[in-house]
Amino acid sequence: MDLDPIRLRVLKLIEKKRTDLKNASLAIGKNAAYLHQFVYRGSPKVLPEDVREALAQHLGVADSQLRHHEIPPRKPRTLDAGQHEDEDVPSRRGRRVVEGFSAIAEIDVRASAGPGAYHDGLEEATETWLLPDPVIRHEFRARAADLRMITIDGDSMEPLLSTGDRILLDTSQRVPVPPGIFVVWDGMGLVAKRVEHIPHSEPPKVVIKSVNPDYETYERDAEEVNIIGRVVWAAKRL
Repeated sequence: MDLDPIRLRVLKLIEKKRTDLKNASLAIGKNAAYLHQFVYRGSPKVLPEDVREALAQHLGVADSQLRHHEIPPRKPRTLDAGQHEDEDVPSRRGRRVVEGFSAIAEIDVRASAGPGAYHDGLEEATETWLLPDPVIRHEFRARAADLRMITIDGDSMEPLLSTGDRILLDTSQRVPVPPGIFVVWDGMGLVAKRVEHIPHSEPPKVVIKSVNPDYETYERDAEEVNIIGRVVWAAKRL
């Protein structure tokens, strides 16, 4: 992946300080995946002023060294030599996406429905699923580019979700309104839970619930919970 100069500078400064993206994120008061998403996923496109100042102080540099003077452009999709934009595009696994279907990446990380297990990012694909475009548009009401498939590990959402079930995330949906099943970083790990905003809470809070009654319901400040995406579909072996 081609990184812009600011993102490359962040990586070099973090390496020089002998730390990593996770610990630097926590040091500036953000969730553990914040800087990984900034560097490798382009979210946010530029660092907000307060985050930039905190990170600069942590890394021992002037905040101007971490300032984008213009918003980085979106990286264009790479086409094969001689291929046109409207032609079938090969997937990461070498298959060709047939007309009327879109490739959905299955991510190499398990979302725990139990205590939680941390993973730095969601960009390492192990397989590709081909899903019909009408299903994506009308059933999931999503864009193919926003969808990711991951696997459940744990029993806290049983009988709704069980170990080995695959779930489809819409990563564009990161606000729990209306409430639903989300994959979140809750401060301890990636978990699949029911997340619900507490109306009129100040600071804003969310309730994180399990389906399995053996697991407790708990609250978190909304800013502490990094929502990865809303679960829009699940598949299980019978």
